[in-house]
Amino acid sequence: MAVSVEGTLRQFINSPILFIYQFIQLLIDKLLAPTPPPPSAELSRPRIAIIGAGLSGVSSASHVVGHGFDCTIFEAGDRNSLGGIWSKVNNTSGLQIHSVMYRFHPSVKWNKGYPDRQQIVGQITQLWERYGLQEKTKFETRVTRVYKDTQGRWIINDPSNGRFDGVIATVGTCGDPKIPHIPNQEKFQGQIIHSSRLDGVDAKNKRVLVIGGGASAIEALEFVAHSSPTAQHTSVLARSEKWIIPRNPLIDMLLALNVFGQETLFSWIPEQLLRLLFYRDLADMAPPQGSAHGLYTETPMVNDEVLDLVRSRQVSWLRGDIIHFEETGIRFNHRAQGVPKGGPGREELVEGDLCILATGYARPSLRFLPDECFVPPYAPPNWYLQVFPPEHMDVSAINCTYVNAIGTVGNFHIGIYTRFLLMFLVDPLARPSEKWMKRWIDMTGWIKARAPAGAFDFFTYSELLYWFLFVIVINPFRWKWALFVLSGVSTGLPFQIVKEEEKMRNGLRIKQR
Repeated sequence: MAVSVEGTLRQFINSPILFIYQFIQLLIDKLLAPTPPPPSAELSRPRIAIIGAGLSGVSSASHVVGHGFDCTIFEAGDRNSLGGIWSKVNNTSGLQIHSVMYRFHPSVKWNKGYPDRQQIVGQITQLWERYGLQEKTKFETRVTRVYKDTQGRWIINDPSNGRFDGVIATVGTCGDPKIPHIPNQEKFQGQIIHSSRLDGVDAKNKRVLVIGGGASAIEALEFVAHSSPTAQHTSVLARSEKWIIPRNPLIDMLLALNVFGQETLFSWIPEQLLRLLFYRDLADMAPPQGSAHGLYTETPMVNDEVLDLVRSRQVSWLRGDIIHFEETGIRFNHRAQGVPKGGPGREELVEGDLCILATGYARPSLRFLPDECFVPPYAPPNWYLQVFPPEHMDVSAINCTYVNAIGTVGNFHIGIYTRFLLMFLVDPLARPSEKWMKRWIDMTGWIKARAPAGAFDFFTYSELLYWFLFVIVINPFRWKWALFVLSGVSTGLPFQIVKEEEKMRNGLRIKQR
């Protein structure tokens, strides 16, 4: 005990901010994390099928069983696939946003602000084990079809997998690496490799070419800067300008406070502040003023180091079009700021010895869902709360329908979406009809009619919270569920009220007869 107290005091003195952060995490765990069921517990209906054993799938499953319901996780990969995309990326990969914005479950405990891949996968694995999900996970089971039987119960692939009352799809947005073929790439004398496969690659004294200017390019630059600091030079070949915002949780949260989820009359203010205070002498790398690429039109990159690497001349950030490979590099059409893709520019040979394809990942398909889920204008992402297809309120596609956002995919909304589904399944009076689900979609589309990217193609985290509150407030029968849905506490009260409401409905039926 003395050693423990001494260690705690030492940590408080040496790292007071981290100590306070870890204490808050412990408090959140005690107050908001659902209690894991005992190993022999018999869980009740509704029974939920969860497709995907990544971060969102494991988090959703832990909420389901933690609130006393049964589930089965179906994962296409083997045991090594636990953790989804985080099980596949490089060991040098880590969070770009602060971990305070990546609390995918109340029991998560980060030991630093920007955890790396190993700690993220470790937290997912601990969550999986803590809630006894080992026996509820079917690895190497690719889902190809989801359909209902004659009694309205969901079947996954075939009846041998059981029947379910609801479905949560958590296949994510990052599947297999995109590896495009670039003209004449077989002539290149150096190595060509995707940004997700950099473990063991040596960049010492090499001229590195990075194709792509998005989040994968940031991952490639982290590899070059940290794993191989002796790379001779790195050239990033980007097709267009993308916003880069500071790696600061306060700034990121402030930017996410735009509840309208689109460009407004005041969007120029944060954009101009970023140019003046963050980009400074590198404002040419930002989207030009008055362009269609506003801050609230696509997902920005979150990183401080990129601009410093450019300023130090370790990295060149070039905007333009790739023409073809040559033996010693890439023939490139270097365009000026604001010139569109394919526009005029200065043709040059960018020499290199190692080419990293920062071309991202293919989006996993949701084609296993029923065909009626994809009928325009109510095809994803134009769904109820962006995740519920209006034809099936008992299906939720968490973190796999969004396109662009300012916020995070790994936060507490995973639990909120899961509890919305549980509420819909348990309480008939809180259940939305197809008509009202479509009206909400239409209303949101009307509100965001001027959004250049579409009503649901971009959103902010504050807009997401507004959606949650609106959907609860608009239906008085959901008020009793508000605390449960938004925080996960007060489980017993709404369930008891639903039972009493059921008795009243049954009594009225008897009297009517």
